[in-house]
Amino acid sequence: MTSNNVREAKMAKRVHGRSTGTAVVAISLLVAVAGCGGGSSSGGGGDVLVGLVTKTDTNPFFVKMKDGAQQAAGTTGTKLQSFAGKQDGDNQSQVDAIENLIGAGAKGILITPNDSKAIVPSVDKARQAGLLVIALDTQLEPADAADATFATDNFQAGLLIGRWAKATFAKSGKQPKIALLDLNPNQVSVDVQRDQGFLQGFGVDVKDKARIGDESDPRIVGHDVTDGAPEGGRTAMENLLQKDSGVNLVYTINEPAAAGAYEALKAAGKEKDVVIVSVDGGCPGVGNVKSGVIGATSQQYPLKMAQMGVEAVAKFAKDGTKPANTAGKSFVDTGVTLVTDQPATGVESKDSAWGLQNCWG
Repeated sequence: MTSNNVREAKMAKRVHGRSTGTAVVAISLLVAVAGCGGGSSSGGGGDVLVGLVTKTDTNPFFVKMKDGAQQAAGTTGTKLQSFAGKQDGDNQSQVDAIENLIGAGAKGILITPNDSKAIVPSVDKARQAGLLVIALDTQLEPADAADATFATDNFQAGLLIGRWAKATFAKSGKQPKIALLDLNPNQVSVDVQRDQGFLQGFGVDVKDKARIGDESDPRIVGHDVTDGAPEGGRTAMENLLQKDSGVNLVYTINEPAAAGAYEALKAAGKEKDVVIVSVDGGCPGVGNVKSGVIGATSQQYPLKMAQMGVEAVAKFAKDGTKPANTAGKSFVDTGVTLVTDQPATGVESKDSAWGLQNCWG
């Protein structure tokens, strides 16, 4: 299963990841929109139009996703129309983008949903109009509201860093005090899955697996939200340090939030006493694994997600074939790899050199 970026400080400049921006209203599919966001066209100029609706067009995760879609458009002879927004939580802009794509006669839409539930009526409308709708990175709620999802198994991504952290702390003999830096208050699926996967991997009873924050484990200092950005990560870390200055294990929704957390820890003189784990595996984030800022991260592959999505729409336009899910899962799993330079017994991983060769590919 499956949302990250102002870089205000030294370490934040080296990290990119997924944030949670949204698609912006576009005037038409064929004219770029002036202002803070809009559509852009690329690809082979064929008759099959594919829409890509991402959360931002500046976040490196979505830039890589757009690269993958453009590459696939070129090889399949399709035309790509892309949209991106400027802020987190703007579901309406994604609604407007879908309306424009329906009106322009698109054959399919690839979307990273800003609100996995609120976007469903618009997705239903697109499917009723005969479009293939594929969620990228984050499943809709319910998952079968889209024709398919191409994504990281986000629960598995969290599980891997949780297991690594558990083994690392067991080896050191330290008693953990855990701070969790999540995405936002909306409890979108990608946020929930990573958080709960991490906790389960660490051996915490998560109670309701579909909800963040209902645990009663005394090792947990608390949760805060970051918007997946460095400044949010710094503020959240500051808040949790005020709650308990003894925090020594920090989970973050993504690597930009990890960068901000590190800056807060450094300002407090605690950066050498705390282990940070994260998810994304972008090149700057893997660089921070190499430098020791992040202990371990789960690497995902947005370029592959988007490539596969465009190819699936091209096939659907040709013969009506829809993608088949990975066996035993409700989505097409595009893979995840634990990256660390401090391997833990019983937890399979790759080192940062491998991670840098494969980041977001």
